[in-house]
Amino acid sequence: MFGNPRYPTYQVFLAAAISALLTMLIMPLFIKMMRHEGVGQQIRADGPQQHLVKQGTPTMGGVVMLLAIILTCMIQARWTNDLKLAVAAMLATGSLGLLDDIESVAHKRSLGLTPSQKMIGLAIISIGFCLLSVNLCAISPAIRFPGGFMIDLGVLTSKFKMGSMPVSIPWLYMVFVFLLMAGLSNAVNLTDGLDGLAGGCSFGVMMAMSMVAFRYDAINLSIFAAAIAGACVGFLWFNGHPASIFMGDTGSLSLGAAFAALAVLTKTEVTSLIMGGLFIIEALSVIIQVVCFKLTHKRVFLMAPIHHHFEKLGWDENKVVLRFWIVAAAFAVLGFALYFKLG
Repeated sequence: MFGNPRYPTYQVFLAAAISALLTMLIMPLFIKMMRHEGVGQQIRADGPQQHLVKQGTPTMGGVVMLLAIILTCMIQARWTNDLKLAVAAMLATGSLGLLDDIESVAHKRSLGLTPSQKMIGLAIISIGFCLLSVNLCAISPAIRFPGGFMIDLGVLTSKFKMGSMPVSIPWLYMVFVFLLMAGLSNAVNLTDGLDGLAGGCSFGVMMAMSMVAFRYDAINLSIFAAAIAGACVGFLWFNGHPASIFMGDTGSLSLGAAFAALAVLTKTEVTSLIMGGLFIIEALSVIIQVVCFKLTHKRVFLMAPIHHHFEKLGWDENKVVLRFWIVAAAFAVLGFALYFKLG
């Protein structure tokens, strides 16, 4: 471990720097390899016309981000059970995203796995994560709100022994964790539609989560979140407009899953929804658009997710991204302030 463990804040900021540096060093080699293999992003035909020039841009940059995060944790953190679980959730969801990216590239279409295939994969991952969190890390199956209000989702729990080990299955909490992890994974995935958008928004959220984990006295989770934030910075060097590479579902799904895992392991499930408010807005814009069109055959937005709506209004891509970064940062600060003040 680099640095002096007596100064944990130093360890956290160093983790962000190491992760950013590793991402920036490895990414050019990965981009070169993707170009050599002809692996490029498939752009949706019904999207903004100015995005068609991005067709064929190398994708799956999330692979490098995940590698940088893991290497940073190996250097900086101690592999406690909570860190192992968070990393496992991130890697498992990243693997699901990788399958989606490979499917998309192989068939030369913007859609990879079917929605049902994705949801089955996310269900398996989230259920496994929930059971291990409750039984290995003693995570309480309850939802805590700012101010002390709590809803106990452990009221419907099955208990039995596996050998000499007691096992609990909190059915209601397991459903909640699935909704949280699947929801945030898909929300970040939907946000990843403009150059630098998902990476920049995730940076602010992960820095806030790193501070939450630090205050929760989970230093290794704080290092993990900081490593993710650093990887986002390193990725943005190549993903800023015009992007040289996209993170793909490998990156966006794993970022959302890591966010959800951190929220569960630090008991900030509700506060995390405020911190990730921009992601929630992106997801809600799609839900509202689909529901309204099915019911009334009219669209609320010119195009969903909502970042495309502003493009259709004539906003430049960089203008949309910059303003969404500001909104995302404001939500992250608000969520952390509520956690710090009322938690």
